[in-house]
Amino acid sequence: MKMKSFGRAATILSVASLALVGCGESNTPTSEGDDENAASSDVSGTLVGGGSSAQEAAMTAWTDGFTSVAPDAQVNYASVGSGGGRDGFLGGEYSFAGSDAAMSDEEWESSKEVCGPDGAFHVPAYISPVAVAFNVEGIDETLNLDANTIASIFAGEIDSWDDEAIAEHNPDMDLPSTPISVVHRADDSGTTENFVDYLATASDVWDYEVSGEWPGEIAAESAQQTSGVVGLTSETDGAITYADASQIGDLNTVAVQVGEEYVEYSPEAASQAVASSSRVEGQAPNNMAFELDRRTEESGAYPIVLVSYHIFCSEYPDQETADLAMAFEEYVLSEDGQATAEAAAGNAPISDELRDGAMESLSAITVAE
Repeated sequence: MKMKSFGRAATILSVASLALVGCGESNTPTSEGDDENAASSDVSGTLVGGGSSAQEAAMTAWTDGFTSVAPDAQVNYASVGSGGGRDGFLGGEYSFAGSDAAMSDEEWESSKEVCGPDGAFHVPAYISPVAVAFNVEGIDETLNLDANTIASIFAGEIDSWDDEAIAEHNPDMDLPSTPISVVHRADDSGTTENFVDYLATASDVWDYEVSGEWPGEIAAESAQQTSGVVGLTSETDGAITYADASQIGDLNTVAVQVGEEYVEYSPEAASQAVASSSRVEGQAPNNMAFELDRRTEESGAYPIVLVSYHIFCSEYPDQETADLAMAFEEYVLSEDGQATAEAAAGNAPISDELRDGAMESLSAITVAE
């Protein structure tokens, strides 16, 4: 049946209550007659999710912010990587998943077992550039590289920082002969899948399968989750990795060649790349996953980008879980939720157009009869 209490859940995140959060005022009802503030306590219980470690900083901000507008509710999120999150969601362990890559068609078909006949659907939570980040003594500025050179480095075909292919893009830079050490994610990762998709699509030299798992044929160093690869790269002279740009710390980064220019990562440049992309077809009617255009030549667009999704069921087994899922994601999508995540994680807020579409997608959630 159609979820009957959508209006009640939506009231939780009224403009008035969000404005109070933004002003730093209490959301605890001050009087029996204060209906709008009282509405903030209407939803209750615990929503359990898991997934993307790249979302960790934003998720902490979201869960804290959500509790401030819904004090009787909480969200528990396990940072287990995008693949682990999707697996846990499909196995019934989580009521929603955070993922930096969309479900495959096979995963979507499997989701029907826990989510009803329409399966699961994606809602864009934020947009983030994936930085190509490095730690090389003697290089203290941004490097310019094209897709072929980046792919050749990560494939192990370019193994020294003074290689001619790197020097060609950086003619005024004194490059050291330090050996290159590639660092990749050891866990199944949406960040990996987005990065490898860029290498496979934008370059002419990457022949490996696009997957959340790093190609086993490539000899390289590895670490668990975003914090692991950033930490290992930071400790290793000559190391290079890829990671959500919000979490790279003091590492230097690569400006990517797009057309005739080199584009540094930024939230705005990432959003520009997504704006030129199209929707995934063939899954749930309310699905909002994207086919990203990695070969864009649009000026100012940064093509190594991910759309970080929250994945929900189209149908939940009980009203409480459905109410919690909708209320939490409404907070995530709100201007306050997006601003909170931007401050915590440096991601690009979604556009008004994406927000409107995502809210419409959420309204399609039902409860099993």
